[in-house]
Amino acid sequence: MHILARMLTLSRTLYDQIVAHARADHPDEACGMVAGPEGTGRPERFIPMLNAARSPTFYEFDSGDLLKLYREMDDRDEEPVIVYHSHTATEAYPSRTDVTYANEPGAHYVLVSTADTDGLGDFQFRSYRIVDGVITEEEVQVVG
Repeated sequence: MHILARMLTLSRTLYDQIVAHARADHPDEACGMVAGPEGTGRPERFIPMLNAARSPTFYEFDSGDLLKLYREMDDRDEEPVIVYHSHTATEAYPSRTDVTYANEPGAHYVLVSTADTDGLGDFQFRSYRIVDGVITEEEVQVVG
């Protein structure tokens, strides 16, 4: 079985906004989405969300905010292209809980670690596809 290489391509602005949100909410986990025109897979609209759990080890979208966001995306013919959150003390790799909550098979799951776990600086930015509990890391290309 041949699996196509997957890649997340996003603008420098979106990349910087996601990283800034992760840093601003540290030591709590940050979370949010980037919406794009339905069917294009193109991330365009940055949507920072409130971590209802207000926790350094867990994130949770507020159910009311999430319902409002999905209605808004539906009205705008958008879909979630990126679902992101941060890890504050561990590497940017999906936890078992993250996999359990991954219910958008078409989305890129971006993790930003604000812990210096690799000695390469003060954050990691990694992207994954999570489908049926299977985690596949993908390349990230920042443009512009």
